[in-house]
Amino acid sequence: MDLPKAIYELEYNHGSIYGPEEEAALREVLAANAPSCGAKVKQFEEAFAAYCGVQFGLAVTSATAGLQLALIACGVGPGDEVITTPLSWISTANAAAAQGANVVFADVDPRTLNVTPASIAERITGRTKVILLVHLYGQCCDMDPIMALARERGILVVEDCAHAAGAEYKGRRAGSLADIGVFSFHQQKNIVTLGEGGMVTTGRRDLYHRMLSHRSLCCLTYDPKGKYLPIDPVKTPMGKRYWYLDFDNVGFNFRMTDAQAAVGLVQLGKLDGFNARRAEIARLYSERLRGIRGLTSPCVSPDVKHAFHIYCVLLEPEFRLSKEDFMWELYTGKRIKVWSHYMPIHLTTVYRRLGHAEGECPVAEALYHKYVSLPIHPRMTEESINYVTDSIRELA
Repeated sequence: MDLPKAIYELEYNHGSIYGPEEEAALREVLAANAPSCGAKVKQFEEAFAAYCGVQFGLAVTSATAGLQLALIACGVGPGDEVITTPLSWISTANAAAAQGANVVFADVDPRTLNVTPASIAERITGRTKVILLVHLYGQCCDMDPIMALARERGILVVEDCAHAAGAEYKGRRAGSLADIGVFSFHQQKNIVTLGEGGMVTTGRRDLYHRMLSHRSLCCLTYDPKGKYLPIDPVKTPMGKRYWYLDFDNVGFNFRMTDAQAAVGLVQLGKLDGFNARRAEIARLYSERLRGIRGLTSPCVSPDVKHAFHIYCVLLEPEFRLSKEDFMWELYTGKRIKVWSHYMPIHLTTVYRRLGHAEGECPVAEALYHKYVSLPIHPRMTEESINYVTDSIRELA
């Protein structure tokens, strides 16, 4: 059925915006026979690393793959503990569980919904190997006290920046605030690479080399070209064996294609503009929803630049409708597809099987019955913004 464009954009809420620049970049790659993980990937990695303010970038198939590489690089294994947040897409916790580690969930701030330094401190033990943060919805965590906790104890910190491309904390960009940063370029994100994709950032050469190796099957070669690690010619002289390669561990194929990277380079040039539009939409939302009884707009910490991947409101008990009724009425009556980001990970069936239960993170559990994500992406028009806010006021 044909829908008015303003409503169509509210039902199919994806962040992707492509233009003639992306089309031209793709044509250039096609003319070069669309290589896998070639020169465009290297160019994208270097540009994205520079944008974040770190030395190394590593393009990957997804943020899920990037998180796995990050925890491998950190040496996480069975018996280790990884502290993370219960409020995220399940990939965050799964990266630790897939390594055989025990996932420890820390509780969150009731306003920003980000994991708190105090809750992390309470859960640190002698087996804590990594603190895996999530800059939820595009707002950076309170990094200084978290990094101080980690540095005092020799714990590595990984930033899940899937929502936070272009976000800042005290003037420093997400992806440069910890030992490793992991970004998503999925179709719903602030920057996109043809549906899927991701990037890992770090300032540490040792961590970069471990991730580079495992991204490409732990392959060693005499002709690496940035895709593989080089063979040490002192230990293993090449002689005439230019074709020789070896594998020194069990690795993966998590490489990005040049087609994705070419689009990513164009998107990176547009990212700040996309984020500025998201911030403007968030401002209009907050302004036009102000004064509704029982509805709380997002809290933005003074130390951060919010990327507004998601605009999340809280429905307090005095709001006229329950969360479930509110979401249903908007979806069925107004054709506005609001969402709930996310089910607390420790309450999912798989993590209950792993021994987690209600009561672990009471703040996050209470928030689950309150938070609702409104549509937000740079394609939204004044008409669609007004339609959302007018519909919410009508229901309220």
